[in-house]
Amino acid sequence: MSNKNFDPASEIQDILVFGEFGGVNPSITDSATYTFLHAKTMSETFEGKTEGCYLYSRHWNPSAKNLSNALAKMEGTEAAWVTGSGMAAITCTLLQLCNSGDHIIAAMTIYGGTFAFLKNYLPKFNIDVTFVDTTNEEKVKAAIKPNTKVIYTETLNNPLLQVADIKKLALIADKNNIKLVVDNTFTPMIISPKKLGAHIVVYSMTKFINGTNDCVAGAICASEEFINALISVNDGTAMLLGPVLDPLRASSILKNMHTLHIRMQQHSKNAMYLAENLEKEKVDVKYPGLKSHKDNGLMTKMMDKSMGYGGMIAINLVTQAKAQQFMELMQDEKVGYLAVSLGFYKTLFSCPGSSTSSEVPEELQKEMGMSEGMVRFSVGLDHDIERTFKRIMLCYKKVMK
Repeated sequence: MSNKNFDPASEIQDILVFGEFGGVNPSITDSATYTFLHAKTMSETFEGKTEGCYLYSRHWNPSAKNLSNALAKMEGTEAAWVTGSGMAAITCTLLQLCNSGDHIIAAMTIYGGTFAFLKNYLPKFNIDVTFVDTTNEEKVKAAIKPNTKVIYTETLNNPLLQVADIKKLALIADKNNIKLVVDNTFTPMIISPKKLGAHIVVYSMTKFINGTNDCVAGAICASEEFINALISVNDGTAMLLGPVLDPLRASSILKNMHTLHIRMQQHSKNAMYLAENLEKEKVDVKYPGLKSHKDNGLMTKMMDKSMGYGGMIAINLVTQAKAQQFMELMQDEKVGYLAVSLGFYKTLFSCPGSSTSSEVPEELQKEMGMSEGMVRFSVGLDHDIERTFKRIMLCYKKVMK
């Protein structure tokens, strides 16, 4: 299902926030605290009874509010809140939704940091987590318990690039009074989880949304009720744990968001070119834009087709030694950088099993279908993608001869 009446790029463009002196960019509010003309207004602000007033930058500041408004527009949610990292967005969301004794159903294949938080950290709060294949709705249904509060998944999972059927998961969640939380980091503007029924959408803005790999940031997009609860001065998880995003960074991310639609289209175009040509060369490649990908039909139904299938591909070199040699050769050939993270204008590549998914036990990696020789690419904005492909194949043939 493509959302013909919902255009995330246009929604962002429609937000006009001028600087104090008529500047085309909003002014950066470089203040930690804010004055009040009347003492009563300060009291009412602490009580949550005022609008448009700022009390302290851990709660709100104008720069963060401008960015949050743009994110809410992009996602089609009532509100949003920005954090100092993607993990802060994920952890604050889950801790706000769950209390001691509660249960979470989580996708088996997710970012390693999220897996570690769910598997290793939440047990200290007596919060139980069941990991399942969220692409299998029967397994999700079978995992539900009376105390299940959350189903957590990634739209396009990291690093296997399997696609979650958000609409089906949302129906299961709604039927059982469970919140569906979706990490949409890999597919901003390509898929809109809220429009498919998700209750809360989280992001690492470090990646595609910012696009320049110069800061760490996160976002939570949800109902106004949830965001207000999250930042309550009395018991809001985000307010009390304090993962605030700096105003300067909020301002720079907001400016980068206005080119996000163009960047996502180019990332997708380049990734499709590489995937199609790698497949022609009989390379074992995963990319949801390929007809051979098992979830191609599902993603095609959910996505905004004008944006393409995203900038992430993965190829299998079977062994870790070959994967490492391959990446070193590619860096020498100026294909890109051997580095973690994604969404940069240069191509980045890493071996997830021994890096971004290293928190996942080896036996579970095998159960997921993750090869030790898998190399994940975040395809960049290369103008000459044909030359990039030739260099990749040169390195591949040297390693696989």
